[in-house]
This record gives sequence, C-alpha cells and structure tokens, in this order.
Amino acid sequence: MIPHKKVYMYGGYNTISMGTGRKEFNPKAVRSGVEDYIKEAGQGVLKQIGGAKNVDEGVIGNFMAARFNNQANLPGFLPMIDEGLSMKYGTSVEGACGSGGLALQSGIRNVLAGTSEITLAVGFEVQNTYKAIYGADILAGAGWYQKRKTGHAYFFPGQFSDRAGAYFAKYGKENARKGMSRWYANAIENSRLDPTAQEYHNTNPDPYNTCLKMEPNGKAFVDNLNYLDCSKVSDGASGIAICSEEGLKRIGVAKSEAVEVLSFVHAVRDITKDPKDLTELEAIKFATNKALNELGITAKDLATIELHDCFSIAGILTLEALGLAEKGKGCDFVSEGNTARTGFIPVNTTGGLIGWGHPTGGTGVHQSVTIWQQLTGRAGNAQIKIPSDRPYGMTVNMGGDDVTISVIIFKRG
Repeated sequence: MIPHKKVYMYGGYNTISMGTGRKEFNPKAVRSGVEDYIKEAGQGVLKQIGGAKNVDEGVIGNFMAARFNNQANLPGFLPMIDEGLSMKYGTSVEGACGSGGLALQSGIRNVLAGTSEITLAVGFEVQNTYKAIYGADILAGAGWYQKRKTGHAYFFPGQFSDRAGAYFAKYGKENARKGMSRWYANAIENSRLDPTAQEYHNTNPDPYNTCLKMEPNGKAFVDNLNYLDCSKVSDGASGIAICSEEGLKRIGVAKSEAVEVLSFVHAVRDITKDPKDLTELEAIKFATNKALNELGITAKDLATIELHDCFSIAGILTLEALGLAEKGKGCDFVSEGNTARTGFIPVNTTGGLIGWGHPTGGTGVHQSVTIWQQLTGRAGNAQIKIPSDRPYGMTVNMGGDDVTISVIIFKRG
C-alpha cells in the first residue's frame, strides 16, 4: 500500500542482542528482564525526539513473553518507559517472529488514520529463560501447533531443514551448501561492525570454511542444516518513532534526517496448510513483489535489504522470491558476492538474524532501525555506500514458516 500522506521513521535505537556469542553472556547469572529491554529501547528513542511529551501513541511488538517470561498485558509497560506515556493510547501486537514488523505496520496505520502524529514502536523478546530444546516447544507456536507432535524436536529448524532438503534434491546440494556457507560468513563479517550484534565478538578467521565443512547431521540436530545455518536464541529490543510530517515538525527534525515509508504490505498465509512448494516462499514473494510493483521498481533498484534469515536457506529463498536470482540460482548469487557489503546489493549489513541476533518480537523493528541508519549515514563502521540511482531500502520480516509477512520500502526523506 502506498500511504495517502507522508509517513516517516526516525530515532532508531537497538539494545545489545544478548545470548551465546557475547562475551558478557552467562546463562547461569542473573540477566536483564523484559522491563530492562523495553525501557532501554524506548528511552533510546525518546531521547532523540524530545521526550515522551511528543508521543501520541505507543505499540509493542512481542511474540511469547507470556510463555518465556510469564508476562502478558504488555501495553502497561509503555508508561514504565517514561511516566509521560501514562494514560496515552497503547497496544501490543503479535505475529510470531514477524511481531516487530507488525508493530511498525500498526504504527504506520495509526499515523495514516490521524489518531497519532508520532507513534513509538518497540519490539522485544527475552527468551534465554529456557534451554534451546525446551524453548523450541514455545517457538513452535509460530506454526500450527497441531503439527507439533509429528514435527522435529527442534521444530522450526526441522521445518526449514525440510525446505533445504527439497532445495538440495531439486537444484543440487554442493552449490547450495557453498551459498549457504557464504551467507553465514557474510553475516559474521557484518556483525563484527556493529557493537550491539550478538556475533560482534566472533573471532573465527574463516567462517565460510567453518560452515562449509560442518556437515549437517540429523542424529545430532536436523538433516539438512548445521548449527551455523540457524539464528541463535537472543534477548534484545529495538525501537523507532513513526511520524507524520507534522510529527517531524513537532520534534524539529528535517525530513532528510528521517526515512520515508514509500510502500508497506502485510500479508498472511493459511497457517494450517503446508507450503505448496518447499523451494518457494509464497507469501514473501507475494508481499515483496506487491510492494515493489506499487512503486514501479524492481528489487534491483534497491540499495540494500534487511531480510529475515532465521535460517540461511530462508535468506536464499527470499532472494529468489524477490527476483534477484532465478529459482535454484540464489545460492550462486550469494557465492558470487552479490549480497556482501561491497556487492551489488548488500543484504543484512549489521549481520541479520544469524549475525546480529533474533530477539523474535524485536527483529522487524531492528530491521527498520538498520535501514534508517544506512539511508541517513548513521551506520558507523557498518555504513555502506548508497548509490544515487538506487536510493531505496527494504525490510522483509517473516512470522512462522512464510505465514505472517511484513514488507516496507523506504527512501531517505
């Protein structure tokens, strides 16, 4: 959908994405809770927009705090960020791993509806409260839970392992594994440039060959993915302000310092049905192409993309859904360096879900923060060159196995 009036995002903030890989992470020590992450991300945005007095509404994106943290009624945490948010409209949204993107979609719609000139959007998850094998049962709620008993113990790795296996059978395993390993290497290399990334401290001198040589082992994990093909369990939060033109004036921010939302699409696929083709992300293909077609551009006109690589194969399939590579050629596209930070279209420039981390309810918001940073020159060591003839950035946030999809296309204001 193309907004009928101008909508912008500004003031992005990320907490550290905490979990294994961070030097300071200790699974046996007392760690930060949901309150800490929500407050840090929210205050990080408020400091950039002149405080809570400028915010009309708030929205929180989260997947499973009720299970991971025994905590519901999340809108009540907005006034905890700042007492200036007390008694203002607040809501929370859930769309599995797409909850952050859904929070942004909700905030955009609030601004378009005229109920808000500035909406504070925060997405978070704190999920290191459970060991991975037990957390897998909670995360299985992102799929149709009726399939849980017949699914893999690691439910979602099992789902995407099946996709990878179908891809290997149809297009060949050797080139696919090379592309998936290059995907992992790009994620690690990019994450080392962002101090908030979960893999920021990763010192592996050769992540590509490490991943390539780690043969998937179904007896230890799943049949067609190794551990490095997967995003890690993460705790973290991200926030950003969604503003109208009047909202930007209110906080004294020039349009050139913000990013404009040019097109936004939210789409859902029937969760009770298996994918028609395991080698295609049907809903992502629909949503991304609708967003691009509305603007009369193609994916090759984008300067950068933040896409949902919960697993390396998901990243490959998204490239193919976007039309950047033909079906079965996505791995070659990656192996040739096209998605590296110096390639034709840099993807996941701060590491994506595999490198930066995947605090599930926060991922979609983190993606928008990264695009805002890149398009306005705020990405620090992770900054890439934005070509003048390709000024657009895109986020693709996925909930479940290609079920709940949020796509946004941005341009510097």
